[in-house]
Amino acid sequence: MIKLRAWVLLFCVLMVATQVFTTATKQKRPHIVYILADDLGWNDVGFHGSNAIQTPNIDALAYSGIILQNFYVNPLCTPSRAALMTGKYPIRTGMQHFVLYGAEPRGLPLKQKLLPEYLKELGYTNHMVGKWHLGHYKKKYTPLYRGFHSHLGFWTGRQDFYDHTACENGTWGLDMRRGMDVAYDLHGEYSTDVFTRKATSLIRDHDPSKPLFLYMSHAAMHSGNTYSPIPVSEQLSATMFAHIQDYHRRRYAVALYKLDQSVGSLVEALSEKKMLKDTIIIFTTDNGGPAAGFNINAASNWPLKGVKSTLWEGGVRGAALVWSTAFKNPGRVSTQLMDITYWLPTLLSAASNKSIDTRSHKLDGHDVWDSLVSDKPFSNTTILHNIDPIDGNAALRHGKWKYVNGTVFRGIGDASFGPSERSSENDYNVSLVLDSVTSRMLKKLNLSTSPEQIRKLRRQAMVVCLDRKDRKSCDPFHGPCLFNIEDDPCETNNVAKEHPEVLKDLQNRLNEISKTAEPPGNLPLYERGNPEHWSYVWTNFGDHLNLPDDIKPQGEPLLPITEAVFACTRNGGKLF
Repeated sequence: MIKLRAWVLLFCVLMVATQVFTTATKQKRPHIVYILADDLGWNDVGFHGSNAIQTPNIDALAYSGIILQNFYVNPLCTPSRAALMTGKYPIRTGMQHFVLYGAEPRGLPLKQKLLPEYLKELGYTNHMVGKWHLGHYKKKYTPLYRGFHSHLGFWTGRQDFYDHTACENGTWGLDMRRGMDVAYDLHGEYSTDVFTRKATSLIRDHDPSKPLFLYMSHAAMHSGNTYSPIPVSEQLSATMFAHIQDYHRRRYAVALYKLDQSVGSLVEALSEKKMLKDTIIIFTTDNGGPAAGFNINAASNWPLKGVKSTLWEGGVRGAALVWSTAFKNPGRVSTQLMDITYWLPTLLSAASNKSIDTRSHKLDGHDVWDSLVSDKPFSNTTILHNIDPIDGNAALRHGKWKYVNGTVFRGIGDASFGPSERSSENDYNVSLVLDSVTSRMLKKLNLSTSPEQIRKLRRQAMVVCLDRKDRKSCDPFHGPCLFNIEDDPCETNNVAKEHPEVLKDLQNRLNEISKTAEPPGNLPLYERGNPEHWSYVWTNFGDHLNLPDDIKPQGEPLLPITEAVFACTRNGGKLF
């Protein structure tokens, strides 16, 4: 009898120990929250030097995490999102040229395995809120069929923030989905508020013992439709940002204020759920900002050269930060070269607690999780910005050197566009950062940043361009250009003639990479993809028409792809 009791007791102890070990093992996987801003400019965040528009919640995360000073994205929405989801350069997936249109019969190729699919295999619950822009030709291209358990948001590249319609190539239709269902009931509600409410509710309803991946893909700061390109509250525009003289920039500031508030709300929800200390938070833009009226918007990449769509630093160098309590030396500016493709292997490494074999998965991204945690140098020194055989442009970064050949839109975007908003350092309100919702939540974890530390990090994160009297201009129409980006981040001095051996080396590297490129997958627009055939709703028309997964550009009459991307009429709303 005594032996039986002893065996029973031992069995119970083993069961409890097994349960504790299993629970502990599950908890080792961090929660991941990826916040993606759309078309946010380099100079649109406070931690890069803007004084006119302050982003206290975003800044608070930056100063207590890692500011990624040399983080690169692709120059447009669809290519960048494809790179994020696959860990591969867009040239590997045929997504390298321009954006994906709502009436195109294609999407991010189904043979590609996406980040949420990898995470699902590790036991993650994956939720997506906001913009997709990787295809909805058939439902199998949409978020619920590509690794996400839920999605509230839109499928195309942009929407009006109140009526949630998208105008594109002379077509117009509603684009707001709750899963596969059309979310008619959200009409009139501001998109940023809708997405924030959904994201915070997902956090509050989540079981913290299970790992969460939340992909918060904002509509902001992308422009809306031509009839209301930057839709915001007129009252906030007139009161909070009256100091900004430019009308469009003032409205842009309100939209960014709402985006910053959203970041604070997510941090607060994580804190209240006691998940914050176990969460990796990433905040990035998807591409450079459309400045000075480009894309009927008012972003600023100052002092960087170029805008969205271009391969200059203003088009591909993105505002970015990463935050985690796992970092051994937080509150720093990292100058390591990093690309948006890195996030897939890096997050898988953090989630699985083991290094990812990027070669076996044929990834272009590199696993830098251990380097981020321990503040060690990254091993990779080469980043492909893009190779576009249709536009005829390409750019490559290797160490301190950058190679650029060709440009877009007749060179209209090949300049530096303001506003600079770089007045006195004292005009930056440090108190706003310290009193932000995010800072208050961080204090609960005994994490705080001093005013002196904030000012120091901000100075380190500001790009300063020297006035070079002997600089040599770059003409990408008539030959490749070479820049020393470490010394010349604003790409004002073309040193191709001074360093022909470096130019040749980068050309050779680019040629080798180009040999592995897939042809661009762009297709003419399919006439039956027009929302007018589907009660003026953007839909998965390929399913309804029983079309093949990979359609060829033939058959029914096709709409032409024009420059009138931002218009509800065929002849209006040019890109510039």
